[in-house]
Amino acid sequence: MIAPPSTSSVFRQVGGLDVLTWPVFDAFPLTALVTSCAGGVSAGAYGSLNLSFMVGDDPENVLANRRRAAAALDTDLARFVFAAQVHGDVAQVVGAADRGRGALSAADAVPGADVLVTADPGTVLAVLAADCVPIVLYDPRAHVLACAHSGWRGTVARTAAAAVRAMQSLGSRPADVVAAMGPAIPAARYQVGAQVAQAAAETFGDRVPQVLQPAGGGQWRFDLWAANRLVLRDAGLQDTNIHVTDVPTGPDSSSTNPAGRFFSHRAQQPCGRFAAIARRSGRSRR
Repeated sequence: MIAPPSTSSVFRQVGGLDVLTWPVFDAFPLTALVTSCAGGVSAGAYGSLNLSFMVGDDPENVLANRRRAAAALDTDLARFVFAAQVHGDVAQVVGAADRGRGALSAADAVPGADVLVTADPGTVLAVLAADCVPIVLYDPRAHVLACAHSGWRGTVARTAAAAVRAMQSLGSRPADVVAAMGPAIPAARYQVGAQVAQAAAETFGDRVPQVLQPAGGGQWRFDLWAANRLVLRDAGLQDTNIHVTDVPTGPDSSSTNPAGRFFSHRAQQPCGRFAAIARRSGRSRR
């Protein structure tokens, strides 16, 4: 399997929240982060910064948590765009006219999409996850931004490549795109059955040993980080522009919380959802 780099992400305090960030983005006119479990108002299984309306949490708590996330970015929740994620490969281009969709209620989220793409400064993109891979992609030449959500279904459907194609529709070139993957379930804890193994084999062919290892008993360990790295390479990204965290969802020995820093659907059900959030500004920091 391809080992993810161990120094591509760091934790920072942003607006009072403990978040994961990627230093590679620091030079760009971009804010990109992944919220952790901490810093919100939700209780019990959703404690404490659950950002999803769809997992059984009190909607008022979710709204309060989302407003805290928006405040951490020094922006308003009305600028956010959320998608009604379906574990597919649909990428939707959004702009200023879409701001607020899915922010206050799940009912008006962008339907059927697992990728949001924009070239609009100030529009905030957000994807939710709790084991699936959140991916932020940015082209610093064309100033095109995307956020993608890729679980096993999205990975074998090459959702990350769909994000790159949608970025190209706005003038981006794959060779210029910088991609960063956030916390996901690690291969050591992600055992899958024959259906998933077969789908992975169909997608990756003779490279499947790089992403799938037998675990015995008709089970395989699936490395979502490594698989999405291959998808991005195939989509035309330079390997040096693909950055992967080594921080897992669920139990994490580096965290003081037994449940870990990031929600894990496999480790605990029900549970909350964290978010990869990104927005570009109008001016370069270079």
